[in-house]
Amino acid sequence: MNGLDGEMHATPIADTRAAAAAGLRKLRAVGVVGLGYWGPNHIRNLCNLQCADEIFACDLDDRRREHIRKLYPGVAALAEFSKLLDNRAVEAVIVATPVSSHFPMAQAALRAGKSVLVEKPLAMSRAEALELIRLARENRCVLMVGHTFEYSAPVRKIKQLLDSGALGDVFYISSTRANLGLFQRDVNVAWDLATHDISIITMLMGRAPAAVSCQGQSHYRDRTEDVALLTLDFGNSVVAFIHVSWLDPNKIRRTTIVGSRQMLVYDDTAAQEKIRIYDKGVTVHPYYDTYGEFQLSYRYGDIHVPRIEEPEPLKVECEHFIDCVRGGFVPMTDGLSGLRVVSVLEAANESLRNGGLAVPVAFSGGADA
Repeated sequence: MNGLDGEMHATPIADTRAAAAAGLRKLRAVGVVGLGYWGPNHIRNLCNLQCADEIFACDLDDRRREHIRKLYPGVAALAEFSKLLDNRAVEAVIVATPVSSHFPMAQAALRAGKSVLVEKPLAMSRAEALELIRLARENRCVLMVGHTFEYSAPVRKIKQLLDSGALGDVFYISSTRANLGLFQRDVNVAWDLATHDISIITMLMGRAPAAVSCQGQSHYRDRTEDVALLTLDFGNSVVAFIHVSWLDPNKIRRTTIVGSRQMLVYDDTAAQEKIRIYDKGVTVHPYYDTYGEFQLSYRYGDIHVPRIEEPEPLKVECEHFIDCVRGGFVPMTDGLSGLRVVSVLEAANESLRNGGLAVPVAFSGGADA
């Protein structure tokens, strides 16, 4: 269902919700693989949504399976992933395992004819992402990636503001995502934390950057960077900076967008007022006779805080996935969305290994938005 030819376009959440309200059926069974952090949260939402007759939880760890049995007695726990794939009642699988296992598990599920939601990032390379897109199309399955922040109300509000022109032309975006831990075993901090910001920024911009440069350092594991700075070049003087760290004393989740008309700050850690819009800017006087007369005018206006009703983003994401499977829709964060982010991460990794040199982002796969 996800093609590379750009003929199909992602289905807005409102459209899938309307179709579900019209009476889409329940799924026979859904499986969740990986019961670490994200897996149990997916199971909680699936149980609350009552979207399937059966829910299966799969993990090799006996303690994690027992934990799920106690929390959700109606959920069947399995140790073998193969049993999940062999069960014909299972129509969809959520892969919430370590990043290095995303591709082989999603590949096996798609080959078995199951629709798949893969936690971020979709895969470890562009080649793997392209293969998953091909398999989904070939087997007429839904392929979706868990870019959770794209389902959050504040990010969707920012997208609405940008599309309406309220901020004017985007000059630059600056994003910081830092905290103390959690170190990942199979990926560096860029693949772990920057994935969120790359997905947010490419969604907001509506395209992948032309090039990316990345610098970082490893302090505890060789060639596993725990702090990194990415620069995304979108062309036409538009740039985005992403700072990510596992070694910061404070938990920071902040994005600043500077436009020609207004500026915006999005702080995901704020309990309230996550978005603040500043009516601030700079004006260049159009006429002056000498360099000494050249002046900039600074505008200081009001601060606007839009009211936002915010449901749990993961709940919205799970619901959208189930609706897409039931209705045969293309998800908002489909395989192409995953490919776009993986393409940026792959270029960033190459830049890291080459002293921070700018590397073109080799994104190809149909529509670039």
